[in-house]
Amino acid sequence: MKSVVAPMVAQAASDGSRISLRRHIKTLMLALTASALLAVHWSSSDDNLLPRLLSSSSYDDAPFRSGCAQPDPLVPSKDSDLDQAYNHISSAAFRNATVRRLSGAVQVKTESFDDLGAIGEDPRWDVFYDFHRYLEKTFPLIHEQLKVEKVNTHGLLYTWPGSDASLKPTLLLAHQDTVPVPPETVDSWTYPPWSGAYDGKYIWGRGASDCKNQLIATMETLELLLEAKFQPRRTVILSFGFDEECSGLRGASSLAAVLHKRYGDNGIAVIIDEGSSFEQAWGTLFAKPGTAEKGYLDVPITVRMPGGHSSVPSDHTSIGVLSELITKIESAQYPTRLADSNPYYTQLQCGAAYSPDFPSKLKKLLLGRLQGWRRQHTCAGKPDQLALEAAKQGPAIRYLMQTSQAVDVISGGVKVNALPERATVVVNHRINVGETSRVVKDRLTALAGEVAARHNLTLHAFDGTKAGQEPPESITLETNEHELEVAPVTPADGSDAKSPYAVLAGTTRALYGEEVVVTPGIMTGNTDTRHYWGLTKHIFRFSPGFDPEDGPGLGAIHTVDEKVSVLNHVNMVQWFVMFVRNMDEAEV
Repeated sequence: MKSVVAPMVAQAASDGSRISLRRHIKTLMLALTASALLAVHWSSSDDNLLPRLLSSSSYDDAPFRSGCAQPDPLVPSKDSDLDQAYNHISSAAFRNATVRRLSGAVQVKTESFDDLGAIGEDPRWDVFYDFHRYLEKTFPLIHEQLKVEKVNTHGLLYTWPGSDASLKPTLLLAHQDTVPVPPETVDSWTYPPWSGAYDGKYIWGRGASDCKNQLIATMETLELLLEAKFQPRRTVILSFGFDEECSGLRGASSLAAVLHKRYGDNGIAVIIDEGSSFEQAWGTLFAKPGTAEKGYLDVPITVRMPGGHSSVPSDHTSIGVLSELITKIESAQYPTRLADSNPYYTQLQCGAAYSPDFPSKLKKLLLGRLQGWRRQHTCAGKPDQLALEAAKQGPAIRYLMQTSQAVDVISGGVKVNALPERATVVVNHRINVGETSRVVKDRLTALAGEVAARHNLTLHAFDGTKAGQEPPESITLETNEHELEVAPVTPADGSDAKSPYAVLAGTTRALYGEEVVVTPGIMTGNTDTRHYWGLTKHIFRFSPGFDPEDGPGLGAIHTVDEKVSVLNHVNMVQWFVMFVRNMDEAEV
């Protein structure tokens, strides 16, 4: 600016004419206005004026901290019996006992399968009877003193009534089932997958970290509080589904229906389910309770073509046409966009506010978004530069801000000398916050329409045509029962001391230290909470156990060598005991 303004002032001073002076002043004002407009309409180019002006020394962290308030550590009121019970969790006696309890739970094989038949008819459901017997034996006080209900045969509902009916209940979720262990992978495990082996640090086996650890931790929490003669003001409920790995259509769906009938819309104060945990990023340890989930959409695509003998083939078989469509689908990704409602937007503010290694370019782009400089361009459909810069951290971050597509299952053809009359693929999508399933359906319809026109096939796109009923010489797009829109985003304002989020964050910082930054997270997968949306706005998908010696990740869930450290598990029990007591004292 100085190089523009100074010559004008000098020229005006040396010119004796009033007309000339007015002319130079007018020109000066136009230049100042133009400079201001340049700042307001800052484009994405690094060569433009605003990025050069916004050096790291030209602004502080205040704008970022206001969007990432950290509540003070929250500790329950002093009570000698309850404090003694809490301290017992850190003892060697408790550690040994909890190893036995979790190991025993892992040893009960509770696999769930996508092709399970009706309850009572398919014998594979019967494994849950064994698990229920194990819980009854392991947690006698819960089964003697609390209300225990079986919902749709295998769902478990435990209710501990509070003394104050005006307080909405605390609801803790987990699921009893695990994904199956493929027989061909058993020899690859360090310890057998159903052994519940303990090596001095980890408990190994399927379900150890997804999520029998959380189920056992919540049971241990209530058993400890019962032993300590705790008398809750606020009702505490445990709800355990049995088919979460198959979308919870029989388990969590039935349990949620019972609870909704009992408590009504928004009748629950807070829900905690399995979910995201802790992450080290930019030199800072973050706790990231999931406050949102991406949507979910499976799209089966079927191509029907004439059959015949392979010695006289058509130029393109159903498999070839389907392959062409798959290539088109995979040739372009969905755009990377970060909606303001996406919890990762808040995570970035937390990183900018509290992390010493937060990237400077990302910080500048974030400040531009916060102050509105980029919003006009983003809303106009142009590339979201903030999202694109953040996505450079890798696919795990990129897919927090992008609808994903994955070609997962394909089938077609029955014999090498017979042309395939039918070929099918299933494409899985996880829908970005700020988008809907319609975005996916419109895109696939357009792509399938191009291929159908090229091969003179009719297109049936989401018109109700069912599998096995596809017309000859057609391309059919379907949806199935697992379709799910993006979850409602949980309020997560740490400055509101009376909010469930502040209770969660304060509990976390009390247990793990004030250096932990609590920030809302987003789940790329889905949990049983999909069935509980109507019960509360305050749903958190959070696995609160933490072991600083563990690396990133969730203990190899869904794969070989699933495990959880005992320290992680003990910390989870401590967190739940503290959280239940903090919620009991909170006026939320």
